Amino acid sequence: MKKMFFLLSLIIILFISFYYNEDIVAFFVNLYVHQAEKTTVLVNNSYASSRNYQYIQLTDDFSPKNKQHLINIYYTILNSGMTEFTFFCPKEYGDCVSDVNDLSDDQGLLSSINNYVPVYNSFKNIETEFDTLGKVSIKIHPVYNETQKEEINRVVDQVEKTYLSPSMAQEEKIKAIHDYIINTTQYDKDRSDNKVKQYHSDTAYGALIEHQAICGGYSDAMKLFLDRMGIENYKISSENHIWNLVKVDNTWLHLDLTWDDPITDTGENVLEYSYFLITTEELQSLETDQHVYNKAVYPEAN
Repeated sequence: MKKMFFLLSLIIILFISFYYNEDIVAFFVNLYVHQAEKTTVLVNNSYASSRNYQYIQLTDDFSPKNKQHLINIYYTILNSGMTEFTFFCPKEYGDCVSDVNDLSDDQGLLSSINNYVPVYNSFKNIETEFDTLGKVSIKIHPVYNETQKEEINRVVDQVEKTYLSPSMAQEEKIKAIHDYIINTTQYDKDRSDNKVKQYHSDTAYGALIEHQAICGGYSDAMKLFLDRMGIENYKISSENHIWNLVKVDNTWLHLDLTWDDPITDTGENVLEYSYFLITTEELQSLETDQHVYNKAVYPEAN
């Protein structure tokens, strides 16, 4: 009887093994390959920041524990300037793969994370691949190439040398750069109104090299200088607009170069200060729906 039971069990096992051969092989291959692989070692480039904020923080732990930890991991990877990175979901975090899937599909959240990242490390496109065993691979396509960064840096160096001095207060330095960018940049109305992409106007390259910008170009250009000056800042965005949030004398203030460079009916170049280092209360008093932002994502602005 025992022999019959053993023989029957063996036949069933062999049948299942034969029928599901590819799945079983794939499972064990993936299992052992994953065990042999390791999380990528993080290497920060020269543009990486060491800043932490209320909503988002850098981490050295790439074994995620929850959704917020995943957000911090994405921020840390993007901040580093690396273009490829792999980490693994631990079995203790049962919803990890599902949360990775949700995060990778949430373009609004990814864009918000990008607002905290140094300009040159920001992404144009980010791809996330993952499997059921918890391997997560991120591939980042940067906004700026090396040639563009070199050209922009030459301009930034010259502008700093010409318009800034060590004796200037923070607000004076910010005003000098605010004025320079606005005085040398035209708002790219063809792109904003007609979707004509003649310039890189959504980037600092458009603002500082081609002298054409929309809100993304103004805010990137301003952030480059703010980072160079060591002034704490990040970009803040609504559904259709983006500007800068800056910490001056321990107070977080809004700075919107786009709206300080208005388009006039006569075509005259105008420099305004309506959106120069203003409080959230002052911003809201201006009654513009372009500055409605997610308060949970940008708590310093509250």
